[in-house]
Amino acid sequence: MPTTPTPRSYASGTSDVPLLGDTIGENLDRAVRAFPEREALVDRPTGRRWTYAELAADVDALALGLLDLGIAKGDRIGIWAPNCAEWALTQYATAKLGAILVTVNPAYRAHELEYVLNQAGIRLLVAAERFRTSDYAAMIDEVRPRCTGLERVVLIGGPAWDEVLAAGRRADPAALAEREGELAPDDPINIQYTSGTTGFPKGATLSHHNILNNGYFVGELLDYTEQDRICVPVPFYHCFGMVMGNLAAISHGACTVIPAPSFDPGATLAAVAAERCTSLYGVPTMFIAELADPDFPRYDLTSLRTGIMAGSPCPSEVMKEVIERMGMAGVAICYGMTETSPVSTQTRADDSVERRVSTVGRVGPHLEVKVIDPATGRTVPRGEPGELCTRGYSVMLGYWNEPERTAEAVDTAHWMHTGDLAVMDDDGYLAITGRIKDMVIRGGENLYPREIEEFLHTHPDILDVQVIGVPDPKYGEELMAWIRMREGAEPLTAETVRAYCTGRLAHVKIPRYVHVVEEFPMTVTGKIRKVEMREAALRILGL
Repeated sequence: MPTTPTPRSYASGTSDVPLLGDTIGENLDRAVRAFPEREALVDRPTGRRWTYAELAADVDALALGLLDLGIAKGDRIGIWAPNCAEWALTQYATAKLGAILVTVNPAYRAHELEYVLNQAGIRLLVAAERFRTSDYAAMIDEVRPRCTGLERVVLIGGPAWDEVLAAGRRADPAALAEREGELAPDDPINIQYTSGTTGFPKGATLSHHNILNNGYFVGELLDYTEQDRICVPVPFYHCFGMVMGNLAAISHGACTVIPAPSFDPGATLAAVAAERCTSLYGVPTMFIAELADPDFPRYDLTSLRTGIMAGSPCPSEVMKEVIERMGMAGVAICYGMTETSPVSTQTRADDSVERRVSTVGRVGPHLEVKVIDPATGRTVPRGEPGELCTRGYSVMLGYWNEPERTAEAVDTAHWMHTGDLAVMDDDGYLAITGRIKDMVIRGGENLYPREIEEFLHTHPDILDVQVIGVPDPKYGEELMAWIRMREGAEPLTAETVRAYCTGRLAHVKIPRYVHVVEEFPMTVTGKIRKVEMREAALRILGL
């Protein structure tokens, strides 16, 4: 008898809930009408609070003030600041105007700022005056002579900011209504620069339809309602904060809580406790820091029921602690990338703990995913590794003014090629096994750092670990583990790590080199920068 062929690694997300056909401004106005007196935004560092009615008044004033400055539909407005209420106001105001918000990484230095200002053609820049050691105003002054398209700078909290708001409050609201009538959901509304490992970053261009629907459906799978209060310690400049945070909130009438300008574990835990937050976001390194906070037992986290862990693979031990010690029984793993608005797959509330620690869930509503052989482009059978691709409403419009780089990422059938290695099981759940470029080929054998990291996380003295490949004259590549130790633990060596692994891990998967560090190099969003680790390893090992 003929055997039944193994199903292909393809899945599509069905849903009884239709896609939203709104612009972001229309969706915000709908929430304001439904929940005018409910709290919409809490800025903990300054103690300020907005109901939905108050938020709408300030958003409209800012939009009208920018309109008074001559901002046209499609003009690019940059925002360069850590998390603050003004960041969210600017996000919603630009959406109501049809201006394209260009989110500038708060960690950028002058040369990176100059590139983005010119590449995106930013006409007006909203910026913090300074933050920590970064003097934003000075860097803007430094690059401004070389950024001829930049006409105006508005520093948050400064005289220019106050003037824009004051002008907006004096203006005729009919002018904003007229502008909003000219907008369409498929208009570009956001450019986010992805941190490239080589060369300059690329500006992923996203529409109202892209990001509003992604925020909405992520919130739907978390069972959000107007009763939810979402603590957002992840950066607004990235999709995690402004889409999964702000847009998931407004599309459900929920409240966004800003715990601090940038991530601070104590401030985050304090915000959850004081504001009775029901949901908490973070990348694994953030949750690790919160769990390790010496004051952790003092905080009442009993209001938490759910949240999102995303940005990088979550070690299973960390996930178990988040569920058991933080009470986040409904916490979801989300997987995505900036170019897909960002979420493509997500675990569900009724998924077992095992599903949530071993996979990134199933495809989201109204989306498609497949796993292909990178060499041939053919969809592989379920259970076999390959490159993950996704298609649907979430895929970006393209990289701003870079059609060739867009064509490299999005094929002619509109599939976004993620560059991530994945395996799809029989039930459609996906496990991310690493990046194509992170895979280590040792003596002709493919080794996946994620698997080795998961094992090393079981060592009682290891707080966090990252595994990379380094050049080797005999095997082509060898494994190196970068390790962060738990407080008070003796630093591990290559010998002690080998002793721990021997008999429990295949010998080819045991790291040859071990490097103990206080912190990993990472982006402002908390993603590990393995490219920097590989560069540093060459110096450390003298290779």
